[in-house]
Amino acid sequence: MTLAPNQTELLARARADLRMGVPVVLARDGRTVLVAAAETLSSGRLSEMRTLGAPVLAITPRRAATLKARAYSDRVARIELPHDAGTDWIASVADPADDLTHPMKGPFRTLRGGDDGLEAQSVALCKSARLLPAALVIDVSNTPEVATNDNLTAMSLDDAMVEIMSLAPVIHARLPLSVSEAGRLHIYRPDDGSEEHYAVEIGRPPRDNPVLARLHSACFTGDVLGSLKCDCGPQLHTALARIGQEGQGVLLYLNQEGRGIGLANKMRAYSLQDQGFDTVEANHRLGFEDDERDFRIGSMILKSLGFSSVRLMTNNPRKVAMMNETGIEVTERVPLKVGKGTHNEAYLATKASKSGHLL
Repeated sequence: MTLAPNQTELLARARADLRMGVPVVLARDGRTVLVAAAETLSSGRLSEMRTLGAPVLAITPRRAATLKARAYSDRVARIELPHDAGTDWIASVADPADDLTHPMKGPFRTLRGGDDGLEAQSVALCKSARLLPAALVIDVSNTPEVATNDNLTAMSLDDAMVEIMSLAPVIHARLPLSVSEAGRLHIYRPDDGSEEHYAVEIGRPPRDNPVLARLHSACFTGDVLGSLKCDCGPQLHTALARIGQEGQGVLLYLNQEGRGIGLANKMRAYSLQDQGFDTVEANHRLGFEDDERDFRIGSMILKSLGFSSVRLMTNNPRKVAMMNETGIEVTERVPLKVGKGTHNEAYLATKASKSGHLL
């Protein structure tokens, strides 16, 4: 037993450092790199990092395609940083906010061949920190002491980067709701320091029968503010009402805002939509996939509550597939077609045509 942080705890520390603009050190297979998030990198730290080697800006193939930069890989593109490039240049490559007003950002020189594993992991780490998926990376294999000298978070990576975290139940308590006085709220805490997730249980559903359930991803703008740009708020309240009418069921509230990219990046996507891009195109221009959520979290919570089968309220076939693949049988898909209006008509059409939602 040791007091030192384990791999999961170091990852959480690294995410926090990147969000504050502090570089971290990653090592794997004999390589060591210094990593800073493009979004939070300061001019002072950029100057210091340049003294350690030749930096590259690692971005996703999605963002590279928008910039007309060659990725040479299906997981990352590595752009050589020009000698005169500052943080403004880095931000303009990472953030598509001014792509239309300043479309000629290149030409870019991208690296081809060689090991790009740590660059890909650096971008994945920025994603998991809910930052723009872009990282400044410098190979410091010959001077790994930089981590000790500057008291930086350092870790040797393994496959834990891509593994799902563990969830632990924290507490549950009675919570009378407007849809049913027989409500109970369960809190689940991930071991990686990320946001907690919730299960709203109504009544006492038998564990040996399919339970009426809804996997709902957090949407601050729709659930709380009543945004008309999406159908999330109406789906949340309709699902709770249906469970209340039935007298028993479970609603899982998963903190995966903006299809898993976080609220800040979701607002960036909204800004791009105001420029004329649809929701999928906006995500791609930012460097994200169509949907970055992990619905395995819902499966883990349902199993923890003792359920093995559900009648799932959803219009998203991907949720059905993920439940079945992770050991929760979906015996029935219950449609949830509510909330369509003039402000979200195009958004819902894109979900149907590009994401396969059954609307």
